[in-house]
Amino acid sequence: MESSEIYYVKQQFVLGAYKSVLDTPLPDENSPDYTAALLYKARSHIALNDPQSALKIIPAGSENVALKAVASLARYIAGKDDTSKEAALEELRDLSVEIEDEVEGTEREKALVRVLAGTAFARAGELEEALETLGTETEDLEAVAVIVQLYLSINRADLAKKQFERSKRWADDDLLLQLIESNIGLATGKDGYSNSSSFYTEQLANPSLSSPHLLTARGVTRLLRNEIQEAKSDLEESLQQNKNDPETLAAFVVAGGLGALKREETEEYWTQLTSKYPDHPLVTDVTTKAESFDELLAKLTVPPPISV
Repeated sequence: MESSEIYYVKQQFVLGAYKSVLDTPLPDENSPDYTAALLYKARSHIALNDPQSALKIIPAGSENVALKAVASLARYIAGKDDTSKEAALEELRDLSVEIEDEVEGTEREKALVRVLAGTAFARAGELEEALETLGTETEDLEAVAVIVQLYLSINRADLAKKQFERSKRWADDDLLLQLIESNIGLATGKDGYSNSSSFYTEQLANPSLSSPHLLTARGVTRLLRNEIQEAKSDLEESLQQNKNDPETLAAFVVAGGLGALKREETEEYWTQLTSKYPDHPLVTDVTTKAESFDELLAKLTVPPPISV
């Protein structure tokens, strides 16, 4: 059973309050909480797109399978070319096989290896490998959360809902379970996004929580509910806390298109998004559609004007 200190750090991590996790001091190295706290801190660095800082705090030569997996994920994200990225993926494949044997480590640490490996495979576009690694019959709630996100990313809300319903049979009324339900609601529009809106608002009311991630999520929910000015307020506050967050920048572009911003402001956010995050799904989608439009336009033959 985890201590109250680790429980608190876990809740902060689940709700996307990554900077709060980083601000929480690590326990003594001899503490039974040390490795768990270190894992959350390293993963928070990765979530904030700072894999190098994650690598700096992971002890060199550690034999802990979860710490090795975090380091491999960090190396994958930090990789500058296909060779380095593939090497990191191979490390995670090896670890995924290794934990099936009598390797040292707790069940929680072994489950985390699957989560981290599945995350890397998904980012690499290897969806089937990610799902196989995570295990669609798993009873690890964090793995379920990743599986749900993968299904939602390919517009299979039906499969995401099945995972959620299956999890309710064995998972407690965990905060992560509530977050999974809210994410499904956000993707499907169930009940006019009321559950998602209520969940994000409830969590943001916590005075000890500071999470730009939740602010962006509520901002997106408000956009979907046509609460444009309220959404703009959430997104502005989120950017004040994390000015380079790609999801918030993308949401601001959408908000601008809906009339929340002046045209030049919207273009400024779009320029930031495309220059800093050229692989963001919104950028690649718009780029693909623009190229398709140009191709069709090039094939269009305009008939000569009719002379009268």
